Amino acid sequence: MLQVSLISLLLPLLSNPQIPSESSCADCHFANPGAPSAAHLLDWEYSAHGRNSVGCEKCHGGDASTFEPFRAHQGILNSTNPASPVSRANLPRTCGACHIGPFVAFQKSAHFTMLEEGSEDAPSCSTCHGEVAARLLSPNSLSKQCEQCHGEPGVSHHPEYAAHGRLLLELVREVRQKLSQALPMIERVDEAERRARLEEAYRQAEVPLIEAANAGHSFIFAEMEDRLSVALQRSESLLGELANP
Repeated sequence: MLQVSLISLLLPLLSNPQIPSESSCADCHFANPGAPSAAHLLDWEYSAHGRNSVGCEKCHGGDASTFEPFRAHQGILNSTNPASPVSRANLPRTCGACHIGPFVAFQKSAHFTMLEEGSEDAPSCSTCHGEVAARLLSPNSLSKQCEQCHGEPGVSHHPEYAAHGRLLLELVREVRQKLSQALPMIERVDEAERRARLEEAYRQAEVPLIEAANAGHSFIFAEMEDRLSVALQRSESLLGELANP
């Protein structure tokens, strides 16, 4: 049974050698199974954080320069401790140290106010993005997550939020898909002046998309819808210009 579990743990790492593990914290915990769990470590390994070598110490604290257990773990607090940087209430500020735009936007939301007031029902960053996986929710998974609090009509507050959020996230996906189609086409343009003009048009289509993502973190759906409308128009115009030089 132990052999099977070790194989199942190592197989994803062996089958995808391009994913780095450049964190002394993670290296030590991979070599010494226990807390945190192997699943938690693998979530980090395959996340955007793991791929970009954002180590455990960035969120949990501790000393990543040593493998000596006492020194490495000095100052680390359990997530249930109110003073921990990864407690639910403190998590937005911890994440916001790098993700400034989403954090600023989240502070405008009723969810942030609930967290500040100590509500146990208030969602935090990990509610949608996972404890360490840094996942991006699909439209359907977002809808299901919203329904946990905004459920059936007459039972919960604003039951329409789940469906509205799903539709807007579908539109985000559509715009991103159009821009992902445009990028390789722009790179194949030989004429330098035209390519520079198309690259600027691409950046101008990205701006309202970023603004829409930030509005989504504040849960101001009207603003998000407006920004997505502009992003969609600009991305479609860009594709049209690429198709008809």
